[in-house]
Amino acid sequence: MAAPRAIVLPVIAAIGLAVGLVAVFTAGRPESSSRPLDEPARTTFASSIAGAGLLEPAGEPVSVAAAVPGIVESVAVRQGERVDKGATLFAIDGRQLKAERSVAEAQLEVARRELDRLRSLPRPEDVPVAEAALQAAEARATEARNLRDLLRSVSDPAALARGEVVRRESAAAQAEAQVAEARAALARLRAGATAQELAVAEGTVLQAQARLEAVKTDLDRLVVRAPTAGTVLDVNIRPGEHAQPGEGAPVVLGNVDEMHVRIDVDENDAWRLRPGAPARAVLRGNSSIGTDLSFVRVEPYVVPKRSLTGSSMERVDTRVLQVIYSYPAARLPAYAGQQVDVFIEAAPRFPAEAAGPAGATEPPATPAPGTKAPPEPVAK
Repeated sequence: MAAPRAIVLPVIAAIGLAVGLVAVFTAGRPESSSRPLDEPARTTFASSIAGAGLLEPAGEPVSVAAAVPGIVESVAVRQGERVDKGATLFAIDGRQLKAERSVAEAQLEVARRELDRLRSLPRPEDVPVAEAALQAAEARATEARNLRDLLRSVSDPAALARGEVVRRESAAAQAEAQVAEARAALARLRAGATAQELAVAEGTVLQAQARLEAVKTDLDRLVVRAPTAGTVLDVNIRPGEHAQPGEGAPVVLGNVDEMHVRIDVDENDAWRLRPGAPARAVLRGNSSIGTDLSFVRVEPYVVPKRSLTGSSMERVDTRVLQVIYSYPAARLPAYAGQQVDVFIEAAPRFPAEAAGPAGATEPPATPAPGTKAPPEPVAK
């Protein structure tokens, strides 16, 4: 029994020694760390405000929507295409309005022809007819008067049939009335249309014109045009789809020749911001690419933060002051909607940051109102 124990104990001791040596060497090795794909952006200012910037076209994107609902007939633009002011973006089916336009044009033509007819009165060929009718009425009136006078000249009343005189008197009166009627018709024909008739006809023409213009306006509204020159940033409509005003943005336009950077400045750093201060934007993914920015404006209303960076340490319940800077688009290979890191030169957060070189002393503190300044130390 003594011989096996003498062998086992040295073996166990050797194994323990080997395990300890392995643990010592392993613990002494540095842990391997992965190198980041890109170095984090760094500021060149002595004191600055860092913020996330969102790239957007100068003047902000313009969401162009349809003025009236309907089925999209055609789309004339694509993403990235540059358009001039007034260029067609897309069109809505307008077959019904085109039919209404044809009816309105026909009604206008009828109204114009009626007005021209009234203005051309009297017609030269109508006057001789009216004159002849007047002559015929006068001839009948002469005959009726002669017959009436003939009966009146009879001295013996018994020689006439009872009621014959009354009948002749009535016939003569009717003939005289017909003459007056024919004479009035001739005078009316020669006078032409009255001012009231012309005014009514002109009003009918104006009404037909207004109706036609209204249909043309509705038809023109079916063609959605660019309100300003710019680049098509997005197209969210296709032929055959239904366009509804107020629902989404079928086409988004923007001026990408000059870009704006909308920077969210934390409300805790808002007091450090100086309007017009220099600023620099750096691309995410390549911190070596950046450009200087030109100040545009400060939007003086602090709003809840909406543009999130995705960082796990990011606060989403904070409020931010939005500052707008600009730069020529050719200086930075970036696109609208992209985020960049921005540094704005600002006042130092703590007085120690502005103390200057070592050994510099801070100016004496100003005593609070209503208190006495402490006595100065006496030199010994």
